[in-house]
Amino acid sequence: MNPEQMRDASLLELFQLETRNQVQVLNDGLLALEHDPNSAPQLEACMRAAHSLKGAARIVDLDPAVRIAHAMEDCLVGAKEGRLRLQAADIDALLLGADLLQRVAAPGAALGGEIDDLVARLSGAAHPQGASAGAPGAAGFPPPIPPQDETPPAAPSAALPARRSSDLGQSDGERVLRVTADTLNKLLGLSSETLVESHWIAPFGASMLRLRRAQAGAVQALEGLRGALAGQALDARAQAALDDAQRIVEQCQRELSQRTSEVDEFGWRMGHLAQRLYDTALACRMRPFGDGVGGLARMVRDLGRSLGKQVRLEIEGESTQVDRDILDKLDAPLTHLLRNAVDHGIEMPAIRVAAGKPPEGLIRLSARHAAGMLLIELSDDGAGISQERLRGEVVRRKLAAPETAARLTEAELLEFLFLSGFSTRGEVTEISGRGVGLDVVQTMARQLRGAVRVHQQTGQGTRFMLEMPLSLSVVRSLLVEVQGEIYAFPLAYVNHALQIRAQDIEQLEGHQHFRFMERQVGLVSARQILRAGEPAPYSESVCVVLVGGHDPLYGIAVDRYVGERTLVVQPLDPRLGKVQDVMAGSLMDDGTPLLILDVEDMLVSVRKLVEGGRLARVDGPGASAQARRRKRVLVVDDSLTVRELERKLLLNRGFEVAVAVDGMDGWNMLRNEDFDLVVTDVDMPRMDGIELVSCIKADPRLQSLPVMVVSYKDREEDRRRGLDAGADYYLAKGSFHDDALLDAVEDLIGKANA
Repeated sequence: MNPEQMRDASLLELFQLETRNQVQVLNDGLLALEHDPNSAPQLEACMRAAHSLKGAARIVDLDPAVRIAHAMEDCLVGAKEGRLRLQAADIDALLLGADLLQRVAAPGAALGGEIDDLVARLSGAAHPQGASAGAPGAAGFPPPIPPQDETPPAAPSAALPARRSSDLGQSDGERVLRVTADTLNKLLGLSSETLVESHWIAPFGASMLRLRRAQAGAVQALEGLRGALAGQALDARAQAALDDAQRIVEQCQRELSQRTSEVDEFGWRMGHLAQRLYDTALACRMRPFGDGVGGLARMVRDLGRSLGKQVRLEIEGESTQVDRDILDKLDAPLTHLLRNAVDHGIEMPAIRVAAGKPPEGLIRLSARHAAGMLLIELSDDGAGISQERLRGEVVRRKLAAPETAARLTEAELLEFLFLSGFSTRGEVTEISGRGVGLDVVQTMARQLRGAVRVHQQTGQGTRFMLEMPLSLSVVRSLLVEVQGEIYAFPLAYVNHALQIRAQDIEQLEGHQHFRFMERQVGLVSARQILRAGEPAPYSESVCVVLVGGHDPLYGIAVDRYVGERTLVVQPLDPRLGKVQDVMAGSLMDDGTPLLILDVEDMLVSVRKLVEGGRLARVDGPGASAQARRRKRVLVVDDSLTVRELERKLLLNRGFEVAVAVDGMDGWNMLRNEDFDLVVTDVDMPRMDGIELVSCIKADPRLQSLPVMVVSYKDREEDRRRGLDAGADYYLAKGSFHDDALLDAVEDLIGKANA
């Protein structure tokens, strides 16, 4: 309900809103009182909730709700004063009262008979008649417990049940505004665009720095001109013009220096502010984990009692922040897992006692952040999963031959639990047996770009682990390059990122495979899946992204790894419909657009290629003819024109060429890849060519790597500076032509295929 709707809402609608909040407090408090009937803080919290509902019901003239709340409050007062000790039957009655309060708030609810029975039941509990000192009272309760004055009760605020986020602000003095989800999504989108745009200031500052260096060169040239004319007689007009030029150039230099400093400072402030804005907007989408699991403890308790079992749910990490979309979609999976734990896992009290366990079963549900992911763990201390029974069910359903089933490991066996329609129950009940529960869990986990795993210990219990992103608005991804374009694999779907040798690729049944962790893995080209042009040229090693489950498992061959990034998810235009193999779009830090891949869709595409016999080699036809290694050259230049000219010249001569946009980019590539020659410019942002040459020659692994400096500077001191730093060749851009560059390259490293 947004602020405008709240202003126009009727009193009854406001009462319904308050009832939902207060009933949650009652449920939490009553479940706690079932294990500690004398807990003063919990009694206070429940009494306060019942009293608030009674007053609110009077305001809206809802007499049935007044009767229920009054009877509940009376019973709780009796427990607080020691006139009765709350038993399981009383907790049942009070929980029923909480349910009736929600139902009676709905228009047209006719609950007269149920309300009369409940009020009589609660009244009998609150005012037992004929109780004797040695026997339970008429309501079946033990005699009143005298109040204990020795220890003062803890402050009510110390142990109040955790409240939903919608309750915050009602007594904490913090204002709460209700904002629509669409508004939050737009805010996050705008803040992410602001963050990306702020990164453009850095290259602009670098261009101003280059302009400043050029301006300094103009000043030096003008001073050189003044020195050259010093011995000549100049008329007054020429001397005045020269002085004006000197003054203007020096003024421009001062202005440029000042503006460059201001741009750098503004860029830092803008980047910092944009990051804070994005982080704050992202936090607006987050809700405490406890907001989505408030009713689960009650559900577990009621389900256990219906099955004759004693079960308790403990929730840890209720304050863990979770994306609101993820939290909303967790309800069904967690409900299925909890119902399975109560029905399949927790044993009957007599069986537990015979096994040396307490009669009450314990289920733990916890949430925490780890390595940039949300981890939800649900475990029980029940009987675990019988492997032999599961193995027999696999054979009975003809999912595997008896010989194959006998060889399956525990992990492989447990994977069958997630198949649709698979169940170990012999009969279908209202609670389980249809084989849809764990299938729903896995499907939902995949939709949330996550995964679910199961572990068990026979006789000790079962543990389910759900791993998913912290937010659906951002996704941690592995960035790769395919045919010159950048793509992103969500890390939740990536099993391993490998670099395999070409000689380790085998041909089996017409398809390429490689061996990994004692099994054969099919190899597929990302270029073919994404229809991104010709097959990749032959290379001695191949970058492979391992995706898929236990079966099938595929290796997707990509051109190279770019790195790991956290990307802001930008949904594609709805008019495009579902784009094959693509989940969404995003922007890199420099504003470059990229596509986030839909790995599940890619696996479907791979299966279609395999079944249709259309799977191509990852290195294209005739790879054996290209097996002879071509020499690799790294071109480092911040000028796009010069960089592309040099790249095309070298490619046409048969060399394999990689490019870097500045010295720092080139240095990072040199540390991760092997090259036969480096061709570098001098004046570049972040790290200039002289610094790059010095780094190369100081590195023990790279010091023997030939380096050619190509620069516009053709003065003897510039040439000497480059050669002194360790360069093997110095070529001026102003005078080089096609053959000069290529001849110099071949002088240093020989022919491309030599």
